[in-house]
Amino acid sequence: MKQDLNKSSDKNFKLMIISALVLVILFIYTIYKSGTIIQGTTYYLGIVFLFILLIIAFVVKLKQEKLREFLNKNTKENLSFSNELEKQKSSNSSSNIISNKEELENSVKPVSSTTTFKDIAGISEIKSELEEIVDFLNNPKIYQQHGVKLPKGVLLVGPPGVGKTLIARAVAGEAQVPFFYQSGASFVHIYVGMGAKKVRELFSSAKINAPSIVFIDEIDAVGKMRSGKSNDERESTLNELLTQMDGFDGESGVIVIAATNKIEVLDDALLRAGRFDRRVHLGLPNIEDRKEILKLYLKNKNHKVNIEKLVLDTAGFNSASLSTLINEALLQMIKDGKNILDDADIEIAKNKLEFGKKQLKILNCEQKELLAIYQSCKAFISKSKVNLLEEGVSKIDKVFLSNSELNTNIKRELAGNVGLELIKKEKFAIGEDAIKRAEEMALLMVEKYKMASSVDEIIFSAKESLKLEISSNIEKIEELTKIMLENEVITLEDL
Repeated sequence: MKQDLNKSSDKNFKLMIISALVLVILFIYTIYKSGTIIQGTTYYLGIVFLFILLIIAFVVKLKQEKLREFLNKNTKENLSFSNELEKQKSSNSSSNIISNKEELENSVKPVSSTTTFKDIAGISEIKSELEEIVDFLNNPKIYQQHGVKLPKGVLLVGPPGVGKTLIARAVAGEAQVPFFYQSGASFVHIYVGMGAKKVRELFSSAKINAPSIVFIDEIDAVGKMRSGKSNDERESTLNELLTQMDGFDGESGVIVIAATNKIEVLDDALLRAGRFDRRVHLGLPNIEDRKEILKLYLKNKNHKVNIEKLVLDTAGFNSASLSTLINEALLQMIKDGKNILDDADIEIAKNKLEFGKKQLKILNCEQKELLAIYQSCKAFISKSKVNLLEEGVSKIDKVFLSNSELNTNIKRELAGNVGLELIKKEKFAIGEDAIKRAEEMALLMVEKYKMASSVDEIIFSAKESLKLEISSNIEKIEELTKIMLENEVITLEDL
């Protein structure tokens, strides 16, 4: 390029000199041939201009090397400035791409869970179900060679405080895989499309880091039944969640674990097979569970606590409540300037929980006996396993239920109230949810299936049948009540 510039400047200099010489010659020739003397300022100005032009041409010719250097320098500066601008544009473009990629990758970050099954007590039955998921995440080839696919989703169902989040972290910790935690509420935004975008980012990151676990806490915040009457942000987020769960198979190494205490409000599409294939129900801990939990929480603590007595006194406590109880007792111990935790500290902490948190079902001996009779009657009539603090009862579950089967389900719901009234000769304010479910089933029989003319008639008939059955088996129910008070659970073997 430099050579081209030099050639161009040489050519221009030569043309300037030749042009000036030609013009001077033409003027002299004109004067020579003319017979008259040309007068006037125009003539002299023209002659001066031609000589000036000729002088400039000779000066430029003499200084052409310096002029070339000056022109080359300016050209280089312009070219370097132009190249710098191009590089800057290119770098800005690439940095935008990188920043967008980093934004996607960094928007949802996994964590490494250090919690394992050893850190959780009182979930022996739950643990066995989750261990095969851990094994699949650790040894997927063993299952894949037999065509076995990992469940896409596991739904943890249970009341607040039973350790659903802790269990999900333990699964991730046992499997040693990345753990993506999100709450259902974090997907709900006021801006349309933001929730769906966050769902896409979550699953994209999970697939990149597979094998991994995605845990969605309180999924009912985003997974409630769709009404079909609106297309709001929550429903579009739920649609995206359903799409993403369909977008990977059992061999992807990604498993979704969700937690809820309101399974009844979840959308049917979320609960169908192929999305949440497995449901794990967690209840409040029974006597044996509480004993294991308390031993875990008191491990490495300097104490003189009577664990056997404490287990009996904490009926209705979930694992979170037991943790809070021990923590409050330790604070009381420090406040009193002691080094050993004892029963007095536990009692003070228990009173704080009892009067400070009314939502806990803290039962005294009398209340526990009433609940034991109530649950024993339910266990006897339903012929199924029942826990002391369990609210529901197993029912006949078919696509097409007969009249007698619907009546049996109603009796199972009402058995506790009828039995308690028979044995204690008085009605008690207990089991309001069971009564409501029984009335709803009776209403369906009347209005939808036309099996009876009155709800009251169905309820009355069920209660009379229960009175006969329970009164003729009082001894068996008393035996079951003793078992319930001792173990806080009645198993099929006890029946």
